[in-house]
Amino acid sequence: MNLAASLALNNKRVLLVDADPQANATQALGFRPESVPLSLYDVLIGRTGAMEVIRHTAIPAFDLLPASLDLAGATVELLEVPDREFCLRKALVPLRELYDFIFIDCPPSLGILTVNALAAADGVLVPVDASLFAVEGLRQLSRTLELIRENLELEVAIFGVVRTMHERRSRLARLIERELRTAFADHLLESVVPRSVHLAESGAEAKPIFHHAPGSPGAHAYRMLAEELLGRLGEGVS
Repeated sequence: MNLAASLALNNKRVLLVDADPQANATQALGFRPESVPLSLYDVLIGRTGAMEVIRHTAIPAFDLLPASLDLAGATVELLEVPDREFCLRKALVPLRELYDFIFIDCPPSLGILTVNALAAADGVLVPVDASLFAVEGLRQLSRTLELIRENLELEVAIFGVVRTMHERRSRLARLIERELRTAFADHLLESVVPRSVHLAESGAEAKPIFHHAPGSPGAHAYRMLAEELLGRLGEGVS
């Protein structure tokens, strides 16, 4: 949410697709999953087009394709659909010309919704916290992307690895950083998102950090992350 908001504030047209049945991104932008009339679920099962589901947020040029509680049912219903891995990819085709960036927020597990997200994406931005399992999780993702290439014949690049909830003075965080630099040096971004009370509060208040605490270190971190991502993709910051 905060990265998308930062890019929108840099005059980019941004869409955030909430593909997680937990609907955290939807809630964080002030929408109640149980109250949205249409959601990504309706798009995936072919009930409606993506354009009819999009909701505007409080930030101009920043839109949301929300999740609802029904989205969990799509994991079962899609199993009977031909080319089920490409449902989201097909749904997003009409939107590609309307936005500079389309972010897809994935579930934490590798299921049909995550496979749909990977099949629809040009690349992956991986948030990694300072935990013992972070590096192994990243290795598993790399293997998953290789399977996507082999089985679906799609090239999905890793655009970057982002350290989140980072505590620079933590011995564990320094250890994880060394491992990441050794194993994924080409992908590790220099921008770091710190562990921050302001970031936690902004999520609880359903506001991007730039509305909740625009002068905070968390807001600064997401501005730097947006700038670095744009630089990696060859786009300027206005």
